[in-house]
Amino acid sequence: MRSILAFLVTSFAFLPVSAFARNDVVKIGSAPTWAQVSEPMAVPDDARGSIFVRRNNVEIHVDKSGQFTFTSVLAKLLDTNALQLGNFAISWNPAAGTPVVHAIKIHRNGIVRDVLQGAEFEILRREDQLEAATLDGILTAALRIPDLRVGDELELAYTLPSHDPTMRSSSYGLLFLAPVTAPGRLGLRLSWEAGEEPIVRPSSDVAPNLKREPQAVSLNFDMPPALSLPKDAPQRYNWRRVVEFSDFATWPIVSSRIAPLFEKAVALPGSSAVRTEAAAIAAAHSGSLERAAAALKLVQQQVRYVYVGLNGGNLTPSSAEETWQRRFGDCKGKTALLLALLRELGIQSEAVLVSNAGLDDGIDERLPAPGYFDHVLVRARIDGKTFWLDGTLPQVYRPTEGPVLPYRWVLPLSAEGAMIEQLAWAPDTKPGDSQLFEIDARAGFASLAKRRIVSIARGRKALEEYLQYSSATDTQLEDAFRNQLEGSEGWTTVEKVTWRFDPKELASVLEIRGAGPIDWDDEGGQSRSMSLPGGGFSPPRRRQRSETQDSSVPYSIEPEFSCSVTTVRLPSTTSKNDWSFNTSYNRVLFGQTFQRNFELRDGAIRMVRSNRTLQTEIDTAAAVRDNASIADFDNSMAWIYYDPGSNVPARSTGRVPAIDEIDWTVDPGACLSAAQGGS
Repeated sequence: MRSILAFLVTSFAFLPVSAFARNDVVKIGSAPTWAQVSEPMAVPDDARGSIFVRRNNVEIHVDKSGQFTFTSVLAKLLDTNALQLGNFAISWNPAAGTPVVHAIKIHRNGIVRDVLQGAEFEILRREDQLEAATLDGILTAALRIPDLRVGDELELAYTLPSHDPTMRSSSYGLLFLAPVTAPGRLGLRLSWEAGEEPIVRPSSDVAPNLKREPQAVSLNFDMPPALSLPKDAPQRYNWRRVVEFSDFATWPIVSSRIAPLFEKAVALPGSSAVRTEAAAIAAAHSGSLERAAAALKLVQQQVRYVYVGLNGGNLTPSSAEETWQRRFGDCKGKTALLLALLRELGIQSEAVLVSNAGLDDGIDERLPAPGYFDHVLVRARIDGKTFWLDGTLPQVYRPTEGPVLPYRWVLPLSAEGAMIEQLAWAPDTKPGDSQLFEIDARAGFASLAKRRIVSIARGRKALEEYLQYSSATDTQLEDAFRNQLEGSEGWTTVEKVTWRFDPKELASVLEIRGAGPIDWDDEGGQSRSMSLPGGGFSPPRRRQRSETQDSSVPYSIEPEFSCSVTTVRLPSTTSKNDWSFNTSYNRVLFGQTFQRNFELRDGAIRMVRSNRTLQTEIDTAAAVRDNASIADFDNSMAWIYYDPGSNVPARSTGRVPAIDEIDWTVDPGACLSAAQGGS
C-alpha cells in the first residue's frame, strides 16, 4: 500500500532492472486546457545558488476519469550542479493511465530549442527495490537532455495520472511547499471538473492566502522563506504550507470503501486449499488462541513477503486463494489469507490500516484519506481479549495483545464503516535495550579478567536483530564477533557467542563471553579506580526555541527505555571495606527518569543505570523548569574505587541482581525505580 501524495519536487534518479524503448508509452501533446502557469519572475542580478525558479507550477486536476498532476517549470541554471536537471525522468503507474509530456525546451540568448523534436524516451520498468521484495510495476520515462549549459533556462512541462487505480472515482491527496525551496516563484493549484469538487482544507498558516475560484483553489509564493518549524515539536505541529483535498467526508466512509476489497479477497471458492489448511489447523490445535497462532505462523512461514503493486494493486489485495497458491504476497495479500483462515476457524477478526512509517501523529486532525496509512494487519477477538496478528513479521512473532510496532492511530475496515481509533500510549514496563556486563577480576589487578556481555533487545530493535542474526549459523555469528572484538579495547579473546530469540518475550538475546585486561586507573600507592561500562549518562539537552517559534507548542519526548547492569567481581585479596563508588541518583527531567543505584555484596559491586520515558510530550513550563536543572545534573560516569586501609564501607543504595541471579529477559524489575513503578 502506498500513499498518493502530490509533491512539488520530482525525483530524477532511478535504478532500473529492465529497460525497453517504446515511445508510444509516453504521449507528446499540448498542455490540458485546465492547466494554468504563472508569469515568469525576473531573475535578480544577485541571484545565487544552483538555480533560480522563474516559475514552478504544480496543479492537481480532478475529473470523472480520475486525478492528474500537471507540472510546469522554467528555471535559470546558475552553476554546474544545476546541469543534473538535464537527466529528465518521470514515473507513473501504467494502470492509472498514460503520461503526456508537453514541453522540454532550452532558452539561450533569445533562441528557444525544442528538445522534444526527435527525442526518444527510454522507458524503464523500475524495480529498484527488488532487494526489499518490491514489485510495483512503476514505469519511468527517462531522457538525457543534450547540450544543456550553465546560463540556460530549462523549461519542462508534463501531466501524470496520479490516482490510485482502485480509487479512480475518489480523489484525495496533498499539495504542499517544502520547508526549504529554491528561490523564485512557486504556485500550487487544485482544480476540478464541474460536479467533482472535493473537500478542501488548507493549513492554518496559508488559509488567509488561499485564492478561491469557481472550480479551483490556488496558492502563489514569490521567494518563499524557509519555514522555521517549532523545534522538538510533535509531528502534528509541523503541518505547514499544505492544502489537503479528499472526496471522503468521514473516516467511516474510508473504512467502508476499502472493506469490500478485503471481503472479496477473503472469499474462498468451494474447493479451496485454504479451507484444507484451516481444517488441518483445527484438528491439530484445540484452543482458539493456539489455532490463531498456528494460522499466523502458516502465513508468516509459508508465504514469503513480496510487495505486489502491479495492475493497480496499491489498495486492492490479492485474493486469499491466489496468495496461498503462489506462496507470496504483500501485507494486503497476507492479511486476506490470514483473515480467511481465521474465519474458517470461527475466530472473529478484522483488517486494520496502520502507519509503519510512524507518521500518524495528528491524523485525527486531517481530512480522511487512505493515503495516510501504509500497512494493514489483523486484529482478532480471542477468549474475550484483543490480539494483533501481522502476517509480514517473522514466524517467531505470535499473536500479541498490543501491536509489535507503536501506532498512534489505526483504521479498522468495516462494511458499516469504522472510525479511526487512538491507541493509548503507556511507558514501557520492560527495556527496549538492556546491556548486562560482568567483569570477573577475582584473579587480581594485574591479571586478565573474564568478561561477559548479555544484550537484550525488544520492539523494533529485536525485529531488526532477528532479521540480521537468524540467517547466520552459530559458527558464522561467532566468527563475525570474534573478528570484530578480539584485539579491541577490553577484549583479548572471545571464547563463545550465542544468540537466541525468545518468542514469549519477543526479545533478541545476544551473549558474548571472553577475557581481556581491565583499565585500572592508578590513584597513587595501591589505590585504584575504574569507570564501569554502561554506567554514565549524557546530560539531557535543553528544550528551547527561538523567539520566532511558537513557545506554546509542547515538546516531543522520544519514547525509550534503556537499562545497563554491571557487575564487577572484586579481586579476592581485597577487603570489601576498602571499596566504594560514586553517586547514585533518581531524577525525573523532561518527562524521563534517570536512575543509577549501586550495591556491594558477595565480593562484588553491582550497578544498575536506566533511562525511561514517562510521557511523550511536555509543556513549555516543564521545559523551562527542567532547563534550569540541567546544570545540577550529575552526568559523571559510574566509578568504583579501591583505597586500602580506608575501612569506610560503601553504602548500597538498592538491590541489584547480577546476570545469573535472575532471568533479565523475563524480570528486569531492577531497571525500574520506586518512582517509576518498580519495587
